[in-house]
Amino acid sequence: MSLPIERARSRRPVTWLTLIGVLLLPVVIGGILVASLYNPAERLDSINAAIVNEDEPVTINDQMVPLGRQLTAGLVEGSDDVDSNLTWTLSNADDAAAGLADGTYDAVITIPSNFSAAATSTQPGETPEQATIQVKTAPDSLVVDDAITAQVTQAAASLMGQQLSQVYLENVFLGFTTLNDKLGEAATGAQQLATGAQQAADGAAQLPSGATQLADGAGSLSTGATSLAGGLDQIAAGIGGAAGGAREIGTGLDQAAAGVQNQQLKDAANASASYAATAASDTEKVAKEVGGVAQSAGALVQTMGGLAASCTASGASQAYCDQVTAAAASVGSLAQSAGTAAQDAVTAATNAGYANGYAAPTASGIDELMTKTSAGLTQAADGTRGLADGLDKLQSGTAQSADGARQLASGASQLSGGGDQLATGAQSLADGVAQLATGTSQLATGLDTAVAQIPTYTDAQAKSLADVVSDPVAAEGTGNSLFGASAIPLLATAALWFGGLATFVALQAVSRRSLASRAPSAVLALRAFLPAAALGALQGLLVAGVVQIAADYDWGQWSIFAVLCIAAGVAFAAVNQALVAVFGGAGRWIAALIGAFAIATGVVSTVPAALASIASILPTAPAYNGMVAALTTASGVGAGFAGLAIWGVLGFVATVLAVARRRTVSARSLIEPAAAPA
Repeated sequence: MSLPIERARSRRPVTWLTLIGVLLLPVVIGGILVASLYNPAERLDSINAAIVNEDEPVTINDQMVPLGRQLTAGLVEGSDDVDSNLTWTLSNADDAAAGLADGTYDAVITIPSNFSAAATSTQPGETPEQATIQVKTAPDSLVVDDAITAQVTQAAASLMGQQLSQVYLENVFLGFTTLNDKLGEAATGAQQLATGAQQAADGAAQLPSGATQLADGAGSLSTGATSLAGGLDQIAAGIGGAAGGAREIGTGLDQAAAGVQNQQLKDAANASASYAATAASDTEKVAKEVGGVAQSAGALVQTMGGLAASCTASGASQAYCDQVTAAAASVGSLAQSAGTAAQDAVTAATNAGYANGYAAPTASGIDELMTKTSAGLTQAADGTRGLADGLDKLQSGTAQSADGARQLASGASQLSGGGDQLATGAQSLADGVAQLATGTSQLATGLDTAVAQIPTYTDAQAKSLADVVSDPVAAEGTGNSLFGASAIPLLATAALWFGGLATFVALQAVSRRSLASRAPSAVLALRAFLPAAALGALQGLLVAGVVQIAADYDWGQWSIFAVLCIAAGVAFAAVNQALVAVFGGAGRWIAALIGAFAIATGVVSTVPAALASIASILPTAPAYNGMVAALTTASGVGAGFAGLAIWGVLGFVATVLAVARRRTVSARSLIEPAAAPA
C-alpha cells in the first residue's frame, strides 16, 4: 500500500515498509551501539588473557616469598572485594606467543624472573629496584582492549605494591617505637654516666693535693733517711772502736790472769780495772745510741708502712706503690738489724760491767782476788773477746743499715719526684674527667630531646598509619563504565542524527510539485517536513525505550530524557531536510560529517580545540548537552530544549527558502531538460 509521500530520487511511491525501515534504523543503530558499548566492565570476561609467571621466589628470614605466584593468584582469583574480571589462562612463554599470534589470547601478562627480588629490594643492605610486569596485546586487538588490559593489570600491580608498602611502612613505624625505647635507655645510661663522671671528676680534683702531700712526705723521708745513714755510719765507727777496745781488754785480762801473782800483775789488774771501767762506760753509751737508732728505725718502719698502705688508695700507679712497699721492707730489715745490734750492745755493756766488777777490788785484797779471780779473769777475757766479735757484727749490721738508709733516701727521693708527676697527671685526669662529665651530660640532654621527637606506635596504630601512608589518596565517585555517564547521550544523539539523515535518504526534501503548486512555499515545506517530524518523534521515543531497557534509569530522569529524544528527532528531521533542500546530495554528505563530528568530539576531551569549537555550534550539541543534563546532576536541560527548537526553526526556514528558490525558474531552464531533483 502506497502513501501520498514522495520518495527521494525516485518516482516510486513510499510504502509503509519504507517508513518502518526509516523508523527502525536509528533504533537498530542505537540498540547495537548501546548493547555493544554500554557498561563493558560487566562483560570483561570475554577478553582472554594469558599469564606467564617466570618469577623466582626469594627467601627472607628463612621464609620463601613467591610474589609472582601471589600476583598471579590475585589476577586469576580476584580478591574479597572484586572478583576476577578477565578470563585468565596460566601459560608459558612459547604458548603465550603462539596464542597471541593466532588470536587465542587478546593479551599476555609476563611476570619476569626478578619480580620477587625487585619487589623486596627494600630490605636492609640491598639496592632498591622497582618491580615490573610486561603487558603485550595482539596487534589486531580492538580499540580499547589495550586500555582495559593495562588498567586491570595496573590495578593488580598497584594493589600488590600497596600491600608491600603497607608491610614496609608498618615495620618502619614499629622501628620508630623500638628506636624511641632504645634511645630512652641510652639517655638514661648517659645520664647515669654523667652523674658518675661528675663524681669521678670531684674525686679526681682531690688527687693533685694528695699527690703533692705524698711528694712532700717522700722528700722529708729522703732527708731523714740520709741523716739516719750518716748517724749509722758514725755508730758503726764507734762500734768498731769499742770492738778494738774489747780486744785490748781481753789481752789485758789474759795478761792479768797470767801475772796475777806478782806486782806487775797487780799493776796490770789495776790497769785492767781502769780499762774495764772505761769499756763499761763506753759500751753503755754505745748501747744507748744503738737503742736510739733502733727506736728511730721502728718509727721509720711505721711511717713507711703507712705510706705503703695509703699508696693504692691515693690513686698512684701500681709500679710506684710497689717501690714504696719495697722501701718499707728495706727499712723493716734495717730496723731489725738495729734491734739486734742494740741487744748485742746491751750484752756487751753487761759483760763490760762484769769486767769492771772483777777489776774493782782494792789492792789490799789483790792476792785473794788473784787467787780467786784468776779463772774469772780468764772467763772475762773470753767474754771480752766475745764482746769484740759481737761488736764486729754490730758494726757490720750498722753499716748495712746505713746502706739501707741511703737506699731508702734514694727511693724516697724517687717517690717525691713520682709524687710531683702524679700530681700533674692527676690534675690532667681531673680536667679530662670534668670534660667527660660535661660531654656525657650534653649527650644525655640530646638523647632526651631525640626521644621526645621520635613518635611511638602500637601495632594497631602502625598498621592503620601504614594503610593510610601507602595509599594516601582515594578517589570516590568514580565509575567502572568505559564511557562514563555521557555514553548514553552520545550514542542516542548519534543514532537520532543518522536516523534523520536516513529519513531524507528515503523521502523527498522538497516536493517535485512545488513549481506548479499554488500553495505557499511554507505549506509545501511543511508537507514534506511533517512525515519526517513524525518519524523523528517516533525514532526518539523508540531510542529512549531501548536505552531504558539497557540502563534502567529512574523514571523521572528517563521521562525528561525521552522528551529530549523526541525533540531531537523532530529538530534533526528539520535540519536534515534543510541540508538536502539547500545543498542537494551534498547536504547528505554534510549531514554525515556533522554526525562524525558529534561522535569524534564526544568520546574524549583530548580532541583539538578547533574541532571541539566546531562541534559546539552544530545541531547535535544542544541535544547531547540536554540529554547529559537529564541523566546526571549537570545543568542544561532547558538550554538543550531551546537549542533544539532554534535549530528546528532555522532548518524549517532554510527549507522554506529553498522551496521558494525552486519555484522561480528562468526561460532558459524551461527549454533545457530539467535535471532530476534531489
